[in-house]
Amino acid sequence: MHTPPRPLADRIRPTALPDVVGQSHILGANGLLQRIAGAGLLPNMIFYGPSGTGKTTVASILAKQTNRTLHKLNATTATTADIKEIIASLGTLMAPGGVLLYLDEIQYFNKKQQQSLLEFIENGSITLIASTTENPYFYVYNAILSRSTVFEFKPLSAEDLRRTLDRTLRLLGEEKGLPIRCPDEVAEYLSAVSGGDARRLIGAVEVLAGASAPRDGEIILALSDAETAASRAAVRYDREGDAHYDILSAFQKSIRGSDPHAAVHYLARLLAAGDLASACRRLLVMASEDIGLAYPMAVVIVKACVDAAFQLGLPEAQMPLSQAAVLLATAPKSNSANAALGRAMADIQAGRSGDVPVHLKDSSYKGAKKLGRGLTYKYPHAYPNHYIPQQYLPDELKNAVYYEYADNKTEQAAKKYWEQLTTNN
Repeated sequence: MHTPPRPLADRIRPTALPDVVGQSHILGANGLLQRIAGAGLLPNMIFYGPSGTGKTTVASILAKQTNRTLHKLNATTATTADIKEIIASLGTLMAPGGVLLYLDEIQYFNKKQQQSLLEFIENGSITLIASTTENPYFYVYNAILSRSTVFEFKPLSAEDLRRTLDRTLRLLGEEKGLPIRCPDEVAEYLSAVSGGDARRLIGAVEVLAGASAPRDGEIILALSDAETAASRAAVRYDREGDAHYDILSAFQKSIRGSDPHAAVHYLARLLAAGDLASACRRLLVMASEDIGLAYPMAVVIVKACVDAAFQLGLPEAQMPLSQAAVLLATAPKSNSANAALGRAMADIQAGRSGDVPVHLKDSSYKGAKKLGRGLTYKYPHAYPNHYIPQQYLPDELKNAVYYEYADNKTEQAAKKYWEQLTTNN
């Protein structure tokens, strides 16, 4: 029977840590993971990061370096029976010194499945290296997390991807018996659309090399073919995943930081993923949370832009949303109203509320006067400048100050008006 060749990404996989591209923060000369490997240690670990960044490769190298029996499971397909089979091998000739279990996509294991490993992790018969593309602090059972060291794998840089590309071209050229040339513009394009994912880059090169006819004794990869094969950049985005919240966080922080360039960048990433709803919702939030009273009309304008976006749909929705994002990024900022509410909420949550002053209580029903409701209430519109001093907060909070005027033109004007009003009364 013909045995199919291993996938190219597997054939090209490095077999020593110095050959692994990227992750210099953990695999460099002073990187913690490099030092752990050099000392022959192998603690329980969680590798966290996007696909194609070397998590599986590093786990395989560590298993080989420490002469551990390696078992690989993918949590998307593995069952409790697979775990029991590994546990049954402990202490046998198949695993005399324990096993290294590489559990890919651990976030897909439920709590019970993760707990089934706990006893064997604690007694050292299983050393766990779990990988996940999602934030482990949200998805991994706390007991597993507390017994593991978390290492974050970051997207590969353009330089890292170029090294992977060169390695891929050499191996494919050797296998085909012909040199494969990748012009600079093709290399730059492939690196850009790979989104920091080496596996995606390798797959694209394999397709291009296989579809290109030799010319003058070599295979030349064409930019037009690359654009056809990989017409859209890899956007690491999952509406239920970690990247979703990271992009939304960066979007809001860029607008809060008054950077219109970053604002439209993250808006573009949301819209490229088709996530119109999240973009609109976050813009509406920011209009009040971050711009607020410094430019009160911002929320009105943004609401109009959001309404227009939903009426238009993508791709035309990009235009009003871009307008809204740039408007918010370049507008004066104030979180004074939001901060005021936060201070008031803190009092409420701490149990500091008190009874509503009797003169403010509802007096519209029959019998209210007998209860003393509203008898001493002063109607502000009946007084000069529509203002008359009276207590509005409960007695125990009557001196509380929640709202503080921010240092912007609109709120300073309101402050001046308030000071004039109260001085005259």
